[in-house]
Amino acid sequence: MMSRMRFKTCPLGRCILEHPKVPNKPRLESRGEFKDFLISYTYLCSMANLTLAWRKARKGKTRKKDVIEFERDLIKNLLALHHELKNKIYQPMSLTTFVLRDTKTRVISKSNFRDRVVHHALIEVIEPIFKKGFIYDSCANQIGKGTLFALKRFDHFKRKATKNNKRIVFCLKADIKHYFDEVDHNILLSIISRKISDKAIIWLINRIINANSEMKRERERVTFARACL
Repeated sequence: MMSRMRFKTCPLGRCILEHPKVPNKPRLESRGEFKDFLISYTYLCSMANLTLAWRKARKGKTRKKDVIEFERDLIKNLLALHHELKNKIYQPMSLTTFVLRDTKTRVISKSNFRDRVVHHALIEVIEPIFKKGFIYDSCANQIGKGTLFALKRFDHFKRKATKNNKRIVFCLKADIKHYFDEVDHNILLSIISRKISDKAIIWLINRIINANSEMKRERERVTFARACL
């Protein structure tokens, strides 16, 4: 059990001690009510979920400039996000855009750490809803399904298709050009709405998608133009 001294020094503990009016998790009578609470907008913008999201967002990035800046006044920033989300006045910050040159020139847009905390808070709520519909071999951003898992599954299917390397087969490697830039947001939101009934969660998803896409298009246009000079 966490000692009082350790409780005072941990961010969420300090928040509870310094801000006793932060609403606690409501008393839930059944497992069904608890499950519904965890996929609600109320839980999404709670201090408990935002603190968990902050911990996940900072993992492996503690020396990044925007992470250090956010943690300089951690409690104030988490409470600000809680207030903005609760009152639906949250607005994503401008994206940071840069050019990456490896096999080809690509324009990459990165969200501010503050917004990545919100992204993690959102994922914490909606991931269980969508994960049930994924096929077993879907590896993108799946816990426990990294590169090694993908390679093992590829080897399994390769052996199955080639009859243990006894015949020649072909593998198609494909990508959809500018998929995330070109996808129709109205269709995307209508599909998401079939899975999520909480209108407040849909509002947040819409706010993130539209704000980021508008800023991204403008910044990428300017950045790519400069890169081509």
